[in-house]
Amino acid sequence: MTLFRHPEDRIPVLMFLGVFALDVTVFLTAQSWWIPVLWFGLGIIPKGWICSWNHHHQHLSFFKHALPNRLLEIVFGFQTGVTSQAWFLHHVLGHHKNYLDQTQDESRWKRDDGSTMGEVEYSLSTALTAYSRAFHVGKKHHPKALRVFVWMAALQVVLLAGLFWVNPYNALFVFLLPMMASLYVTTWATYFHHVGLETANHSEASYNILHKGYNLMTGNLGYHTAHHTRHGLHWSKLPELHAQLAQEIPANLYRQPGIPFVWSGSEEKLVLSEHEVAALSGRPVEGSGEKLAA
Repeated sequence: MTLFRHPEDRIPVLMFLGVFALDVTVFLTAQSWWIPVLWFGLGIIPKGWICSWNHHHQHLSFFKHALPNRLLEIVFGFQTGVTSQAWFLHHVLGHHKNYLDQTQDESRWKRDDGSTMGEVEYSLSTALTAYSRAFHVGKKHHPKALRVFVWMAALQVVLLAGLFWVNPYNALFVFLLPMMASLYVTTWATYFHHVGLETANHSEASYNILHKGYNLMTGNLGYHTAHHTRHGLHWSKLPELHAQLAQEIPANLYRQPGIPFVWSGSEEKLVLSEHEVAALSGRPVEGSGEKLAA
């Protein structure tokens, strides 16, 4: 009997645990001041990717049983700054329900006056209000998940306090600062998912990223229209669903990935040709020598 709901989750979970084992090793053994600082810098991008997987886990938990899920969420909390049930409340029950309505969206990209926020403003606003908005959603819609959220957040704080008691300097650079940076990076990345798309049509409400490396490291998060169409679908099945939806998605709702996949023109908008859209949907393409974007 397997612990996992889907066998595709085994390798990613082993990788997350491997990164956490390295975190603990650096925390316990680093004697020089620069080693935790270097580890913090090296971990920003990989832990940003792990944020995507924490997101997937909150949509469809990796394990069949509660205990391993809660234990993994402690690891995710230290790696991403998003604790147990926070994504579920803020994102699954909040954003996915309200993302077409910018007066209600928990990740809204509009100001109260209807104007569009900039990247930094949106990222800071969403990051700083993430936990209060998660609490509000839980109080209104899911008291059971709210209780888990509160207790697990309290446990995360106690564990973090214990790490600071053992070694405050290493705890700062190995755990607390990466948690804060990952939360900010996560909200910054989500800015490009929907910004400027005001519509009542799900097929026209998300930007998509087709870059293979990006989707490998984020669990196919680039297939964002498919994700919003069926947000409970396992990450491994999103490319297939995107192919089914490709003809309905406007050709201008595609983007380049961010750093480190693209350094020039990061997050730049793309417009696919008719041949590229046809290729995505699996239709025969006649006389096309064009390559699929990214």
